[in-house]
Amino acid sequence: MLAPDVAVGHFSVVARGARIGAGCTIGHHVVIHEDVEIGEGVRVDDHAVLGKRPMRAARSATTSGAPDLAPLAIGADSIIGTGAVLYRGCEIGKRVLVADYATVRERVVVGAETIVGRGVAIENDSTVGARCKLETNAYITAFTTVEDDVFVAPGVLTSNDAFMGRTEERKERFGGPTVRQSARLGVGAVLLPGVEVAPEAVVGAGAVLTRGASGGRVHVGVPARETRDVAPEQLRENGG
Repeated sequence: MLAPDVAVGHFSVVARGARIGAGCTIGHHVVIHEDVEIGEGVRVDDHAVLGKRPMRAARSATTSGAPDLAPLAIGADSIIGTGAVLYRGCEIGKRVLVADYATVRERVVVGAETIVGRGVAIENDSTVGARCKLETNAYITAFTTVEDDVFVAPGVLTSNDAFMGRTEERKERFGGPTVRQSARLGVGAVLLPGVEVAPEAVVGAGAVLTRGASGGRVHVGVPARETRDVAPEQLRENGG
């Protein structure tokens, strides 16, 4: 069902059961799958795909093609960029920007006013909080938690499999990182499976985090080591 003032571009497809709120603009060659729910004032740019069902490879360890996924839901006043792919079973909050060619997988929640940058991939069963910035080409692996107000610089990589695909034991020990409120990850930082980044921690550019990062402290190097306090003016509580 489309609100009367929805604008739909050329060659776009809106499947049965989709609901598109008032004031939305749908670009050219957009595919909106069945039952997708789009709030008011949403802009969807050309060639975006909304509500895609997950694929499952014969040897996939984490992907589920379960038919009971809830419909994709996009909050009001969000913007979905060119070529972005949002899967069935994910939930996008209000005023979220999902930039060009980003991918958001099934059973992912993205909080209000978060920016998901160009080419970012958020894998299945992850949570991203409100007001986060995930910059160009960051990779958020499956089973990751990112809390509110987190900054993720371009090219950050996360991992969830300490066994690198070998042995059945790995299937019981999958776990992405947990990045707590207001933490910051520098350009090209790497977070290994299960590490926890405490609130207001900084992981420097190119660092490889093999164990937890302490709150309010700066961590640099390979492997990352704790070096100093975050400057007081940089802390969120002090207006940083």
